[in-house]
Amino acid sequence: MSQLPTSSRSSGTEPALKITNIFKEFRDDSGNPVQAVDGISVTINAGEVVALLGPNGAGKTTTIDMILGLVRPDRGLIRIFGQPPLHAVQSGRAAAVLQTGGLLPELTVVETLSMIGSLFDPSRVEDCMQRAGLFPIADRKVSRCSGGEQQRVRFGMALLPDPDLLILDEPTAGMDVEARHEFWAEVRRDAEQGRTIVFATHYLEEADDFADRIILMNRGRVVADDTADAIRAAASGRIVSARLSPRAEADLLSRAGVVLTQRRGGRVSLHHKDSDQLARLVLALDGIDLEVVPRSLDDAFLALTSKAA
Repeated sequence: MSQLPTSSRSSGTEPALKITNIFKEFRDDSGNPVQAVDGISVTINAGEVVALLGPNGAGKTTTIDMILGLVRPDRGLIRIFGQPPLHAVQSGRAAAVLQTGGLLPELTVVETLSMIGSLFDPSRVEDCMQRAGLFPIADRKVSRCSGGEQQRVRFGMALLPDPDLLILDEPTAGMDVEARHEFWAEVRRDAEQGRTIVFATHYLEEADDFADRIILMNRGRVVADDTADAIRAAASGRIVSARLSPRAEADLLSRAGVVLTQRRGGRVSLHHKDSDQLARLVLALDGIDLEVVPRSLDDAFLALTSKAA
């Protein structure tokens, strides 16, 4: 496997990505305004690995489209290594793996990589196909590739310009577990060699395992921007889990601040900012098999996005 050049990864003082107070409004089918992105400001330094998290409609994909120059913000400024987005993409300093588009269905996989490779450095085609795991399907038409295989094709294409910033929008959608693990192993190798990675995902465990930093979005705004551990801590309190009678559960949920987080296998999981008080209430109501555990990233995600809403 060829080594990534490190000169452009480490040179310069400009942030890899600087977003300053961007807004984007669309119109829905009825003509009503929808604020997709509402005043986001973010700075990502070279070499960082950052996850974008948020529920559907949070503004993640619109933000990514603006970072790549596919959509222009109504207001605000975006710079990639000090350059306008389209300049950075056209020069190969930034590349992306998007959820859809970018593929010609009648070309084979190798024809697709060779065509895009001719625009940059044709000698990189073989290495990028190897890294994306494409040789077993090299002669298959793109139209006959599964969704996960097409994502691997997009990944191989994104590697061709050897970008300093790699944007990934739901990159493992459609991949099986083994393919996801292989994909993240390759991306992790890139990150270790200094490439800046920004990825949007619905798999919270991917963000927890891989990202140095998580930017949590909801309704077009940033509601948290920190490490996974710090975000867990920001959603204060712990989860209280027990087996409860229907009457006891109804009693607890009628109390201010008590939130149901999960009901599974006869167990009920509840949250309150004062987990000790909640545990005492559960015991007072004859709850059995009581457990008090730290919040998961999933719990923090739900709590913070609900609070923002």
